[in-house]
Amino acid sequence: MSLIERLEQEVKEAMLARESDRRDALRLIVSSLKSAEKELLRPLSGDEELQVLQRERKKRIEAAEAFHAAGRTEQAEKEEAELAVLQEFMPEPLGEEELERIVDDAIAENKATSMRDMGRVMADVTPQIAGRADGSAVSQLVREKLA
Repeated sequence: MSLIERLEQEVKEAMLARESDRRDALRLIVSSLKSAEKELLRPLSGDEELQVLQRERKKRIEAAEAFHAAGRTEQAEKEEAELAVLQEFMPEPLGEEELERIVDDAIAENKATSMRDMGRVMADVTPQIAGRADGSAVSQLVREKLA
């Protein structure tokens, strides 16, 4: 079962349970995925689905922060509720130890010794963490290890 089919089933279940907020959040996710499929003119691969989910997660986080900063707590809470629904379909996040192990392995594998090697290390780490860790946090960790 594809992610879109799974989400559409979740929409039906939310409708039957009369969970309008969940239903609306799920519909937004389905819409984003279908839009990406239309752009590519083909079904999405697993990695492409993950990229769409990550993009949507980032939008929700930024919107919630902006609403909080503007003192609009009701809209911020709505964005956070959508984010919670979205998180259900994201892969399990990496633990700190596991992330550190992946970075250490990549540094050793690339024989990285200085900041000049950061690009090679990040190129090696990025596919392994796909959607399971924040890219900026990983980048910061690599910087610390190479400094």
